[in-house]
Amino acid sequence: MLAAAAVLLAGCGSGGSENTTGPSASASSGSAAPTTDAPQSAVTVRVDNMKFSPSSVTIAVGGTVTWKFSDSAPHAVQGIGDAAMGLNSPIFRDGEWSHTFTTPGTYRYLCPLHPDMRGTVTVQ
Repeated sequence: MLAAAAVLLAGCGSGGSENTTGPSASASSGSAAPTTDAPQSAVTVRVDNMKFSPSSVTIAVGGTVTWKFSDSAPHAVQGIGDAAMGLNSPIFRDGEWSHTFTTPGTYRYLCPLHPDMRGTVTVQ
C-alpha cells in the first residue's frame, strides 16, 4: 500500500530542458568564478542493457528525472535509504516513469529485480 501511495504522490515531468545561458555572474561581488554547469531542470536516464545510463545525474531543485525503459528484462526504480523513500516505480520492460525532486540532497536508487543496477540523483 505504501508503494502505491508513493507512486501516486510522485510527480510526472514534461521532459523539457532549460536553457542555461544568461547574464554573466562576474558582476557579483564576493563569489569565485561563475559556474558554467548549472543543474538542469529535466534529465533522462535510459534503462537498457542491464544498466541505468547515465548512472549519476545532477538536477536542480524542482527538476524532474524521467527513466526510459527499453530492455528485454523487466526493471524498476526503487530508492535506497530514507531520503529516497518516494522513488518507487512500477516494473517496466518498455515505457517511462518520472519523479520530481523538491528537496536538495543525494538520492540513491537501484533496480529491485537486479540489485547490482544502481544510480544516483544529486539535487542542488
